[in-house]
Amino acid sequence: MASRNTPTPTTSAAITREQGTAQSSTSSRTQTGSGESQDALNEKKRALNEVFGLLKLSYHNQFNSAFPDTETLNHAKRLWLESLAAFSPVEIVAGAKRAIRQSEYLPTVHKMLQLCAAGDNGLPDARAAYREACNAPSPKANYNWSHPAVYHAGRDSNWFFLANNAESAAFPVFAEHYRKICARVLEGEKLPAPEQLRLEENPSKPLTKEENAQKMAALRAEFDI
Repeated sequence: MASRNTPTPTTSAAITREQGTAQSSTSSRTQTGSGESQDALNEKKRALNEVFGLLKLSYHNQFNSAFPDTETLNHAKRLWLESLAAFSPVEIVAGAKRAIRQSEYLPTVHKMLQLCAAGDNGLPDARAAYREACNAPSPKANYNWSHPAVYHAGRDSNWFFLANNAESAAFPVFAEHYRKICARVLEGEKLPAPEQLRLEENPSKPLTKEENAQKMAALRAEFDI
């Protein structure tokens, strides 16, 4: 007589199918990464293949020296895929095209992080960013900043502090804020653009002498006891 705990063939097959499904699901999550679909991952892989093709075409000798064989190239692609995970395929390709336009040297992963995050104008160095922040006219929010990171670093440093202290005292404060903000940008954070102040379209006209006299009379009457 079969034991009550011995699964029937049908039950065993069902368990096997369920285990296979669970393993497949776990494998899928592991391969695609947390919160990223396989389709999104494939898009990034295609973008990286395009990037490496562009870099090989533009930096032929340097590229072949850096990636002399298929194994090294595949290792590099995996590293870049992980390092640039915060950026979209479009941003990754755009970063490579900026590298080709701006530099005669093959970009490193660190440089690619900067180029993907920078946008068309790029992240200025800390000293240039400090001078831009100090020299920008008021209202600061309405200035055409080279990069939003400069504005946010200036605001966090306090505009009054920057304007009323020597560079030897103000620059280290600004540079630390700028360093932290740039690190966030390089992680893929999108900084909000400064909220521009809207100027009054129809500023009030100055009052005439008669209007001033009437206004003063009305104020005196209002406060008479």
